[in-house]
Amino acid sequence: MIFTGLRRARGGGKRDDAEKPFWISFSDLMTALMVLFMVAMAAAIMVITQGVHRLEQQKIERDATLKSCMDDIAALSAQRAYSGVAVRGSSIEFGSIAEFSRAGHTLPDERKERIRQLMSGVLEVARSAKCEPWIKNIVVDGYASQEGSYLLNLNLSLQRSQRMLCVLLDAKAANALSEAERKFVRKKFLVGGSSFNAVKERPEESRRVEFRIDFREYGEKAPEAVEIPWDDDARCPLDKPAA
Repeated sequence: MIFTGLRRARGGGKRDDAEKPFWISFSDLMTALMVLFMVAMAAAIMVITQGVHRLEQQKIERDATLKSCMDDIAALSAQRAYSGVAVRGSSIEFGSIAEFSRAGHTLPDERKERIRQLMSGVLEVARSAKCEPWIKNIVVDGYASQEGSYLLNLNLSLQRSQRMLCVLLDAKAANALSEAERKFVRKKFLVGGSSFNAVKERPEESRRVEFRIDFREYGEKAPEAVEIPWDDDARCPLDKPAA
């Protein structure tokens, strides 16, 4: 009987020992999975954090580049020959150089020469390796005073914008822009008219033209290049043909 009891006790012990390894392995497996999950989460958070930091740094670098571009243009406009020209944000105000007469859209030759001289320097900055990749387009905004009707002034403001492009694209002028500069103007410049919006204190100051540089946002794709057939026609449609 004693031996029988011992045999039974040993037999029961074997069954207990056989069950223990399974439960211990399952517990270890769960612990290992939890550790792997925590490591994976920590790595994912680190990657996301580094990506956000890199994105913020690239945006800061973009803003610094655009500020540098506008500072370079501001340095040009600060010269004595361009008194009244000012850079505000991403806009270039021409002051008295590009003020028009009442109901008029023409400019004296002396002012045209000064505009081309200034814009040659501006285009040099705009076409530089650091600035051109960020420039989406340059809008020539024409303005009018409150004298006259809305539609009349809207047409007048558009004509003043077009006049500025005629000045820049005049290949026969004494100080004409280079062909490369004129091609850049045709590629990037757009015309806008604002009637008597954003009027100034004096009517003379309201009859003006401003250049507004539109920069691409970070991550925004550059517009697809459009091939424009090249012609070197210096005639401005605003000028009536001689009788």
